[in-house]
Amino acid sequence: MSVTLKDFSADWCGPCKTQAPIVEELEEALGDRLSVEKIDVDENQDIANEYQVRSIPTIVIEGEDGAVVEKFIGVTQREELESAIEQAEAA
Repeated sequence: MSVTLKDFSADWCGPCKTQAPIVEELEEALGDRLSVEKIDVDENQDIANEYQVRSIPTIVIEGEDGAVVEKFIGVTQREELESAIEQAEAA
């Protein structure tokens, strides 16, 4: 099992394009410790509603048990995301 990062975004979203390389860096750096799910809100409105995503980009960090550890709205820097991932691993 690993921590899951759900990246809610859309093709037309400018800030999402800024967020994408940060998420990709984390995915490469953390390898099998992190599972990344990219979720297009236009194609997956039911999932976006389930997580109460109202603006994008939104990133949700879930622990190994599937519980939401942290939710970030707007472009979030790598350091903040890494910190939340470490918290999720410790939970």
